[in-house]
Amino acid sequence: MTSWTPGWDAFPPALREFWSERHLCTFTTVRADGRPHAVPVGVALDPVEQCAWVITSGSSDKARRIAAGPAAGVPIAACQVDGRRWSTLEGRARVLTARDAVRRAEEMYAERYRVPRPNPQRVAVRIEVDRFLLSSTLEA
Repeated sequence: MTSWTPGWDAFPPALREFWSERHLCTFTTVRADGRPHAVPVGVALDPVEQCAWVITSGSSDKARRIAAGPAAGVPIAACQVDGRRWSTLEGRARVLTARDAVRRAEEMYAERYRVPRPNPQRVAVRIEVDRFLLSSTLEA
């Protein structure tokens, strides 16, 4: 296993390509009792804002758990797999409700997946990425 710490201007091409292909991810947070909570989501990298985005309903367990966390964010992991290729991003997530943040997250999601359906309860989860773990098949 290899890890890479973002230097967003020097993103390894194979890793960038993998994170731009259409793959669902598992998104893991930790419950108050210490048990992991993993759910499928779409994760979109944003090289301009140097973060990753998830869109979700504000009433979801993950959104409520993150929103209740510290202002600096809640530790998370998001992992995607395609055969022998895999990568996990680790970082801190915060829930944002401002319309411009939700719009940015929707735009990034649409670039990678599809235009999201309307959801008046939608929030944006902004992930400040600390590092990527990746399979040897994605090494430069």
